[in-house]
Amino acid sequence: MPVPAANTDTTLSVIVPMYNEEEALPALVSRLRPVLDATTDAYEVVAVDDGSTDGTARLLQELHSSWPQLRIVRLRGNSGHQAALRAGLHRCVGAYVASIDADLQDPPEKIPEMLELARAEHLDIVYGVRSDRSTDTGFKRRTAGAYYWLMRRMVGKQVPAQAGDFRLLSREAVEALKALPDQHQVYRLLVPWLGFPSGQVTYRRGERVAGETKYPLSKMIRLAVDGITNFSAAPLRLATWLGVISFVTCFLMIAVTLVIFLVGSTVPGWTSLFVAMLFLGGVQLICVGLLGEYIGRIYTAVQRRPTYFVGYDSARDGSSESRDGTAGGESRTAGGES
Repeated sequence: MPVPAANTDTTLSVIVPMYNEEEALPALVSRLRPVLDATTDAYEVVAVDDGSTDGTARLLQELHSSWPQLRIVRLRGNSGHQAALRAGLHRCVGAYVASIDADLQDPPEKIPEMLELARAEHLDIVYGVRSDRSTDTGFKRRTAGAYYWLMRRMVGKQVPAQAGDFRLLSREAVEALKALPDQHQVYRLLVPWLGFPSGQVTYRRGERVAGETKYPLSKMIRLAVDGITNFSAAPLRLATWLGVISFVTCFLMIAVTLVIFLVGSTVPGWTSLFVAMLFLGGVQLICVGLLGEYIGRIYTAVQRRPTYFVGYDSARDGSSESRDGTAGGESRTAGGES
C-alpha cells in the first residue's frame, strides 16, 4: 500500500516518536492538544509507537477515539528513535512538519512560533535551540556539550549547537529527506546538511515529565559514532595520522638505539621493546577498528534492509485495532518505502 502524499488541507503535522511513554502521555496531550487546537490551521498528530511494551498502545487507542486529529503509527518492534522519526516523516501529510519527543523537555508551546517564523521568513527549517539546560544534571550538560562540540568539529559548523530533534520542516525539506537512502540516519546532522534556509527558536529545556530517559550515555555514544562515520571521513584521516606518528616515533627510537650502540652504552633490557610493541599494537588495533566501522556501514548499505516495519496505521487500518491495542489487520509496510 503506497505511503500517502502531502495533503494540502493539512497545514501542520506533529510527529511524536515514543517508546514506553505510558506515564508521560496524559501530560503530553494536556499541553500539546490545547496549543494545536488554538491555532487556525488544520493539523494532525502522528504518534509513532516504537514497539512499546507497556500500556502506551492501549492509551493511544483510547486517546484516538476522542481526538480525531491523532494518528497512530505502530512499528512491529523497537527500531530506535531515529527510525521511528523516519516512519513519521514518511507518513505525515502536512505542509509543515514538526517533531517533538513525548517527555515534554521540549515545550509544545513553541511549535506555533516555529510555524509563524517559517512562514514570515520563508524558511524550510526552524530549529528548536536549547538556550538554558539548567534542569539537566551537570554530567548530562557536559556530555551533551562535548557531543555538539565534536559534531561541529567533525561534520561542520552548519550543525546548530544544542539543537536536537525538536524542529519544524517544510514539505520540500521532508521530501528531500524521504528521497535519501534508509540507512543509519541521524537527523540532527542530516537536516543541517541539506543546506535549506533555516532559522532558530530558543527555549528553556524542561525536566522530563515522567518515565526514564531513552537516551542514556551508551545510546549517546552510539549516536555520536553513527553521526561521525556517516558524515565525515575524519576518523580515517585520524588513522592515517596515527600511522604517521607511529612511524616517526619508531624511526626516532631506531636512531636513538643506533647512537647508543655506536657509543658503546647499550644495556640489555625489555622495557623499551615492550613499550614499543604495545604502542604499535594499539595503533594497529585502532586503525583496524576504524576501518571496520566504515566497512560495516558499507555492508549494511549493500544489504538494503529496512530499518523498521509498520504493523498498524490508524489512518489506513481504521477499526482493525483490537481492544488491547494490538493490530488485527496489520499493514505490511517496511522501511516507509512501499
